[in-house]
Amino acid sequence: MFDPVEKLKEFVRFPSVSTDSKYRDGMRGAQEFVTGLLRSLGFAVEVVKTDLHPIILAQRDGPATWPHVIIYGHYDVQPPDPLGLWKTPPFEPTERDGRLWGRGTADNKGPLMAHISAVGRLLEKAPSLPLRITFLIEGEEETGSPSFLPFLQRYQHRLDGDFVFLSDTGIPREDQMVITCGLRGLTLCEVEVTGARMDLHSGLHGGVLRNPIQALSELCASLHTPDGRVNIPGFYDCVLEVEPWEREELRKLGTSEAEYREFLGIPAFHAPPGFTPFEAVRFLPTLEFNGIRGGYQGEGSKTVIPSQASVKISCRLVPDQTPRKIRPLLYAAIRERLPKDVSYRIIDQHDATPYIVVPPGRSNTPKDQPARLAQAFRAIDAAAGEVFGRPPLYLREGGSVPIIADIKRVLGLDSVLLGLFLPEDNLHAPNESFNLQVMQKGSTVSERMLSALAGR
Repeated sequence: MFDPVEKLKEFVRFPSVSTDSKYRDGMRGAQEFVTGLLRSLGFAVEVVKTDLHPIILAQRDGPATWPHVIIYGHYDVQPPDPLGLWKTPPFEPTERDGRLWGRGTADNKGPLMAHISAVGRLLEKAPSLPLRITFLIEGEEETGSPSFLPFLQRYQHRLDGDFVFLSDTGIPREDQMVITCGLRGLTLCEVEVTGARMDLHSGLHGGVLRNPIQALSELCASLHTPDGRVNIPGFYDCVLEVEPWEREELRKLGTSEAEYREFLGIPAFHAPPGFTPFEAVRFLPTLEFNGIRGGYQGEGSKTVIPSQASVKISCRLVPDQTPRKIRPLLYAAIRERLPKDVSYRIIDQHDATPYIVVPPGRSNTPKDQPARLAQAFRAIDAAAGEVFGRPPLYLREGGSVPIIADIKRVLGLDSVLLGLFLPEDNLHAPNESFNLQVMQKGSTVSERMLSALAGR
């Protein structure tokens, strides 16, 4: 059996940035690394070509009566920029203070390696284990998974599983496991505002036309009320009420608002009225500005009126909002509020549907929940309690994993989401790292859950 930490280091050394073509070799190297590792465990592996980066489909077959678990992960990572803020090179993994530092250690190479090593140990102990396992590992998650839905539609006859198992969500502390039972959806766009046909001297022409930065700033300011709510008519109409058991589960989190505020490094919270910060980040939709551009950005000053300015906007959505419902409301507000003395265009970007699954024993658990999904929840509950020393929490998470809702819609399968990364792991930011003790514990939970599902 291989050393999972050493294998993770090898994996991280491939700079597999899916959004930038200059990392094409790193993407290919990461894909070939995972393919070889799964083949070494006895899986039949197919590398499915897409328009961008291949999807790895690795299967361990058996009789149709055996349970079938689909384990999802992704081998692509976020860009490492800004490079100057990294304490160690992003693609030279460094082990220090019980952590492995490097881009992709926590998102998603470390959690994926935890599951691969769990399966490896399990099959080494029981080569004839009565369990079908499919690994489904893509290379486009960080670009919105554009090839994933067509892949599901094409290969659904080979994905007749009982549920999907993955770790692309978080936990609050290294001693508290979380089973994520809800994810927010997503709607993204960019708004580009144009004034004059070129940048203008602000002394010669200032005062006779509207500055695109001003027009854009006024638009952005109009999209929230002073108390933090999204100021778009109909935006909250489809938001479902939060179940009492969800609020009760959240109260067990054990992190104070003061600790959370200190971690964020902010003087005060700005959550909508009637919701704590912990509730707002899990139960409420949002509208955020992810980037804004316009005018001179260099050192010193350059007195111009820019020709163009733009803003990147994201809306996180909760059940029963959908991109199909929310995108037209957002665009209508933009069109209505931008002044008529500038021109503009709205650029569509990718989206995702919210997802929620109810664990067994809750008041709103579906009566027809599949037996093996319920069995998996019970098994992972027991395994997490044994390994982490306390029962797991069942919480929604504020992030989005777009493919989860696609899997539910196309394959009819729910997902069991085992959280493994910590707030301090710095996902998508410089100095990303992964707690190796959490990796080991998570791998043990994974092994025990799979073993229980196979009746061992």
